[in-house]
Amino acid sequence: MSPLYALAAGHRYADAMLEPFASWSEFNVAVAGAGAALGGLLIVALSVNIKTIAESRGLAARAGASIAGLILGVALSCAALIPGQGTIGYGVQVLIGTALCAVVVVRSAEAVQRDAVQTGFRRYTAERVALFAFPPALYAVAGLVLVLAPALPLGLILVAVGTILAIVTTVLFSWVALVEVLR
Repeated sequence: MSPLYALAAGHRYADAMLEPFASWSEFNVAVAGAGAALGGLLIVALSVNIKTIAESRGLAARAGASIAGLILGVALSCAALIPGQGTIGYGVQVLIGTALCAVVVVRSAEAVQRDAVQTGFRRYTAERVALFAFPPALYAVAGLVLVLAPALPLGLILVAVGTILAIVTTVLFSWVALVEVLR
């Protein structure tokens, strides 16, 4: 029986497919609101020191990647709130969003590396890249788990962990954008 038919018929299968999303709804609502507010904070933080940030390819790239990871987390939290979808469909959404975010992350990593070579300041380059690349990497693994093993809760847990890490790394980068660039 197809999930759509089961859903239309009110079958127990449909309830089982949708149950994981119901148990995560409060988390997703909170993350969507908090993440959107934090995205606004990051934009404000960037605007305060925009001249300094724009002069550094590495800082501008890190800002772009930080925003991309955070907005992907917010978008995934919103997508998880769409009624009637199954785990596999959500996994496909996670993978598509992650692929788009990966373009930004790869380009940002390249810019951070070029900036480090040009300035001669290569210290912490790997850590800087890892800081914004780790959440999308978790999203990619989560999407694969959601598509390949939809009955496991691990996929939803990995999306949540990735989103929490995106929030933490965005707060850290906001601090860099507000304070550290002036040192």
